[in-house]
Amino acid sequence: MSILKAGALYFALVFGAGFVLGTVRTVWVVPRFGTRMAELMETPIMLVVTMVAARWIVRRLAVPSVPSSRLGMGFVALGLMLVAEFGFVLWLRGLSIREYLATRDPVSGTVYYVMLGVFAIMPLLVARR
Repeated sequence: MSILKAGALYFALVFGAGFVLGTVRTVWVVPRFGTRMAELMETPIMLVVTMVAARWIVRRLAVPSVPSSRLGMGFVALGLMLVAEFGFVLWLRGLSIREYLATRDPVSGTVYYVMLGVFAIMPLLVARR
């Protein structure tokens, strides 16, 4: 049960930050730099958010350092992220999954998919001091 709680909290923190940054990106950064550049500029910020959130939750909730627990936390969060992305976000934008995937920039889209993988394994990567 603690793995589910940790994964849900991890998802909530990263998704919340991404939602705020996505709004800022769409309103202010995209008009100045374009979609690709804006998404690429957001990536390092989201990487730091992901690292900090994973480290904080692992410590705060004392997630065991065994790979199965840490990866469990990450994959619970990833599952919630995909549900949120393909459910809520696509509904807000009025897109189907096929339309969404077709509209992704090949460069920034690939970086985003890699970041989803990093998001899933980050709880395993963060060191416990």
